[in-house]
Amino acid sequence: MMHALVAFFDDEADAKIRELWRAAGVKHTYPPHLTYAVASTIGPKVRKELREDLERLWMPDLWLHTLGTFSTTENVLMLAAVVDTELLAVHSAIHDVLASKVKNPNAYYLPGNWIPHCTLAQGLDDEATKAAFAKVFPVAPIRAKVREVSIVDTQTGEIDVLKKASTAPR
Repeated sequence: MMHALVAFFDDEADAKIRELWRAAGVKHTYPPHLTYAVASTIGPKVRKELREDLERLWMPDLWLHTLGTFSTTENVLMLAAVVDTELLAVHSAIHDVLASKVKNPNAYYLPGNWIPHCTLAQGLDDEATKAAFAKVFPVAPIRAKVREVSIVDTQTGEIDVLKKASTAPR
């Protein structure tokens, strides 16, 4: 079991990313999202603390701008977010809450290692990754407003909403 702390996007950004998924010929289990953290367990006490902290934070819009790839244990085709001080501040605040309170944090999502992105395709072999890239290139920048921040149990699919976006104009 793994828990991922993610930001889901507004309907317009969600639809644009799903269109890229269709163009690349891939399917996903979860809606388009950006992952802030992953750990084997993010327990109830930490979730309560995260809810409180997230209520005090303004969730900045994301500009998903750079089409790219990286290889970890499997190839990933992704749309990287423009990194700015606001995004890094939210990420840092989240990890301040998580520090020493979660089991087995994934190093790829820790401050200093994190590449904020929305996955378009993963687990493809090299040739399929190149083909998926070619199918979606070029990509127009996507402005993604954060609709909610949630914890996703990657085994059961359960989604625990920690914060819904404010309906007030920014």
